[in-house]
Amino acid sequence: MIFLKLSNILNDINKVLLPPLCFGCNARLYRGEHLLCTLCRNQLPLTEYNLAVENPVDRIFYGRTDVSKAAAFLYYSDEGIVKNLIHYLKYRKQQQIGTFLGEWFGSELLQAGMPARPDYVIPVPLHPRKQRKRGYNQVDLFGEAMATLLGAEFRTGILVKTANVRTQTRKDRSFRWQSQQDLYTVVDREQLAGKKVLLVDDVITTGATLEACSEALKKGGDTEVYIAAMAVVP
Repeated sequence: MIFLKLSNILNDINKVLLPPLCFGCNARLYRGEHLLCTLCRNQLPLTEYNLAVENPVDRIFYGRTDVSKAAAFLYYSDEGIVKNLIHYLKYRKQQQIGTFLGEWFGSELLQAGMPARPDYVIPVPLHPRKQRKRGYNQVDLFGEAMATLLGAEFRTGILVKTANVRTQTRKDRSFRWQSQQDLYTVVDREQLAGKKVLLVDDVITTGATLEACSEALKKGGDTEVYIAAMAVVP
């Protein structure tokens, strides 16, 4: 009991000296607030898309790859709270943001109902060189949190990226699609036989990366692919 009280006192002192700040607006967080202040949390642009009914994210992949269902949690724009969250997650080592979004989105998907529970949750991989440089894959904790909630197994190392290419966000969709082909491959394809896979990523722009990953997962097998992303560009 004494140690618990001391721990709480030290924690309170630490918060006074180094108060946690909101990742959305940089304001001080108060007791009960986590990562985002109440105002920013209430202003998050939720898509309200899920895996139970058709939505605009589904339509991104129509005629491109055989994805069973797709959804994204937030709308992404060039400025605002969502951009700040993704930036801190990817470049400032704030991996807890991935867990925060994964738990929230996973709960929303369960509440809305799902056509099928996935066997595996698989993140879009980084090239090993890029992951060593960054120190982590920004999608991993998002995927782990969703896997826990959905009763699935989180798996890395099945889907791998074979070339380290620069981000091509300013290229058109056809160029990006051609550039992404053969960048991803599956290791030990037998593990995917007859499985339902939830493929997770951070932001969907043109969908080219997820399309290439989906094609790699489905190649030569009967794997069923679903997609869930943190955010989508409207």
